[in-house]
Amino acid sequence: MDSPFIYNKYVTGKNFIGRKGDITILGNLMAAGENISMYEPPRSGKTSAIQQAFFNMRIQGRRFAIAEVDMTATRGIGQLLLQLGDACIRAFASTPGEFADIAERMLQGTHLVFDQQNYAETDTVLSLTWDVDDEDIRAIMRLPYRLAAENATQLFVIIDEFQNVGLTENGDKVCKLLEGVMKEMREAGNVRPLASFLLCGSQVNAMKEIFEHRRFFYRQVEHLPLNQVEDKEIIEHIVKGFLASGKVIDRDLLLGVCHLFKGHLWYINHFIAICDSLSKGYIMEPVLLESLSMILAIHEPRFKATMFDLTTYQVSLLRAVVEGHTKFSTAEVIGRYGLNSSANVRRLKDALCKKEILTFDEKDEPHILDPLFEYWVKKYYFKITV
Repeated sequence: MDSPFIYNKYVTGKNFIGRKGDITILGNLMAAGENISMYEPPRSGKTSAIQQAFFNMRIQGRRFAIAEVDMTATRGIGQLLLQLGDACIRAFASTPGEFADIAERMLQGTHLVFDQQNYAETDTVLSLTWDVDDEDIRAIMRLPYRLAAENATQLFVIIDEFQNVGLTENGDKVCKLLEGVMKEMREAGNVRPLASFLLCGSQVNAMKEIFEHRRFFYRQVEHLPLNQVEDKEIIEHIVKGFLASGKVIDRDLLLGVCHLFKGHLWYINHFIAICDSLSKGYIMEPVLLESLSMILAIHEPRFKATMFDLTTYQVSLLRAVVEGHTKFSTAEVIGRYGLNSSANVRRLKDALCKKEILTFDEKDEPHILDPLFEYWVKKYYFKITV
């Protein structure tokens, strides 16, 4: 049965709500052939935003191709090159003969080839004949530009979970070489290249390390942060969804839902879908409380595992954050929470960032990345009245 409260896949069209300004900016950057980075916590709407931008471009009659690479399980440079080459070639070819032709013409002199037997056994377009070298990396990074130019079609290369480049043998080399190819293609001739990269990641601090602290891709990639969807748009979405099945809910209750989940649409849709399954007619507060108990039960094992992985000092710093402190190196906070020293505070902040529990803004103020975890850890772990 169709439901307006979708949380198991990305959404576009009538199911996509809010972020009109973000989508306009994203569409303009993509149309201009800019490289883009997006890093937000998991399930924050990155994929939906990108797909909605593509949805709008199709409505406008734009012609383009897409190559998608998921680096979730990527741990080696060779694996990354094979994935990227495979996605780009498949964007413009569909038969073994076409695969072989592209590999022979565009990857000649590299260790990357089309192997008919390997393709038949694994459905993998490219194979490696030797260890990867710098020319192999450059050749694959140039491949999207060459294919797009040959086919006179704009190509968007989406690399998801890009922060995992840091888990390969030499992530710095990959970033430097990709950065160099981007610059090379921009400076070649007077025509803007037809290919562009969308580098996405759900580990916010790991992506910040690449793009902000290490400053890779400086002036080569535009960072697009996603703004929070306004409460009134979320409430209108929920009210309309309930009305379609003959149900009614008080808007003030929904305002509380928006605040609890801090506008996180994936959590909100999941939560409201549970409410929908438990209710008939008018939806009262007890239904929302039962739904909250159920969604917490689903995620509590993950939250407990997160806390079990923390040291006593890290738990103490997290408690200081939960209780509203932003300056942790003061004598008062160090003494109250047993943080030992300002040097230890710096180490603790770094550790909680690496675990993707906290992030710090430009004012060095902390933010817990997961809103439901923040609620759970405050109410159920630290037993603080919410």
